[in-house]
Amino acid sequence: MAEHALIGLALILILGIGAQWLAWRLRLPAILLLLLTGILAGPVTGLLHVNELLGDLIFPVISLAIAVILFEGGLTLKLGELRAAGSVITRLVTVGALVTWVVTSLAARYILNLDTQMAVMLGAILVVTGPTVIGPLLRQIRPSGPSGIALKWEGILIDPLGVTLTVLVFEAILIGEMTQAPGSILLGMVATLGAGALVGALGALGLIFVLRRHWVPDYLQGSVALLAVMAAYAGADLLRPEAGLLSVTLMGIALANQRWVAVRHIVEFKENLSILLIGSLFILLAARLEPEALQYLDGRVLLFLLALVLVARPLAIWISSARAGFALRDKVFLSWLAPRGIVAAAVASLFAERLEAAGFEQAGLLAPYVFFTIIFTVALYGLTAAPLARFLKLSEPNPQGLVLVGAHRLNRAIAQVLCQQGIRVILLDKNFNNVAQAQMEGLLAHYGNVLAEEVIEEMDLTGIGRLLAMTGNDEVNALAALHFSETFGRTNVYQLPTAGLDTADKAGRAVLHLRGRVLFEETANFQRLESLFKSGGRVKATKLTRHFDFEDFKKQHGADAVPLFAVDKVGQVTIFTTEVDTALEVGPEQVLISLAPGKP
Repeated sequence: MAEHALIGLALILILGIGAQWLAWRLRLPAILLLLLTGILAGPVTGLLHVNELLGDLIFPVISLAIAVILFEGGLTLKLGELRAAGSVITRLVTVGALVTWVVTSLAARYILNLDTQMAVMLGAILVVTGPTVIGPLLRQIRPSGPSGIALKWEGILIDPLGVTLTVLVFEAILIGEMTQAPGSILLGMVATLGAGALVGALGALGLIFVLRRHWVPDYLQGSVALLAVMAAYAGADLLRPEAGLLSVTLMGIALANQRWVAVRHIVEFKENLSILLIGSLFILLAARLEPEALQYLDGRVLLFLLALVLVARPLAIWISSARAGFALRDKVFLSWLAPRGIVAAAVASLFAERLEAAGFEQAGLLAPYVFFTIIFTVALYGLTAAPLARFLKLSEPNPQGLVLVGAHRLNRAIAQVLCQQGIRVILLDKNFNNVAQAQMEGLLAHYGNVLAEEVIEEMDLTGIGRLLAMTGNDEVNALAALHFSETFGRTNVYQLPTAGLDTADKAGRAVLHLRGRVLFEETANFQRLESLFKSGGRVKATKLTRHFDFEDFKKQHGADAVPLFAVDKVGQVTIFTTEVDTALEVGPEQVLISLAPGKP
């Protein structure tokens, strides 16, 4: 028995992480692949028997995992973003949620033929969207403008509010007072908000108090933060059922927006933990589906799903964004993105069992209908949202633009040549004279400290996908790469090699996690590039052909020439690094950008 449990738990982790990695490789929505993998492992093949594996622990485990995911989501919410979409976000999680609930309940009543109680319950469950599905889609699409901000905030805030609504509807159904439900639901919502806000604030203040006095060593801070999340969740739930999710969400928001202690390392810890939990949860819940659930999949279900996509969501968006200054393209994009995620699946599974035990015959339909909704919406939005964002000019499929840290003469020359090739470049510098000179030369330049928290929010990063730290200060370069790795990912942050440090030696290996990818050549540090440029070197663009390839270029310019970038005919930029032989990727019909020696 113990061996079967061990194999089952290991299989959940393997399938959860493996499906996410495969989805990344295939450029597919991770949630879709996780659901399909869970269904194959559970009802189709019978490899996983979740109820036997976890028994009565399954829902407490799921609840605690969702608490961690929502806390991590709260840590990503900056109050400064509300300037762009604050009124719309507020309406989306209040008026928009109400519209979604009403329309979904009516569709469930008259299309799926559920009785009024189960229809209202299904409508409450499907109010939520959630960061587990919105987050991966936004990372893939990277929409510009207020629509991306609104979606991120809605996805995180709507989960605890939607769960609270579901709990209150459930209680109203059990006591048989559906006619008095609106009043009791409103009072219950206020009580839940109060309990969640109180415990969340106390949890955030307690964690700040402990961290600010350095009572916790660095290696334990992520674990202590997890302890605080568990305590806040359990404490809020004791005060008010299902207030725990709201408390941890507000706790995360409070920590993300305070200025007393650094929480970035906690954010990184929670991000890694959330990825593990999301994969495991979707495998668990999808594997719990019974094979008999497929018999409920018919034309009525498709009509119901179309009502959610084509009526409920657009109506909620247009009412919520009325007179808010949102452009038409932002409204269209918001109207076409409302996938349901792990919270809907967990809540449906939990309350369906409780309602069935209470004697409600149609309660067994809730979980299948919710899972059909999750699969349909994730597949539909996951496959169409990115093309729609590109059509609406809200995102680019593979942003090739660059941020160059440092607006000195060499970087300005590099930026000029890149711009001539159609590549968007932003120069970032805290030297006002350098920034002013760059702007006079017609370049995009931003005045600010690369290490400041607000610099990422202030810059328009539309079309920008990578950062190159190219100042004369090696420590600033490393810190800039570390600071922007959260925005662009570690794969897309670069820095010049450190003078006098061989990146292959032991010292170089010791600090790899604290630096970006090393640019150009191991000897191409700032001092060498600056010296070459001042002695008459120039940044030039060379069109490579079959008769004049990269080897011919090296023969012509000698070993002193430093290849920097290669741009192909569709605007794809290859950055030369020390990690691989980038020259293997450079062929005919590409433009080679280099720093070549010249006459003084």
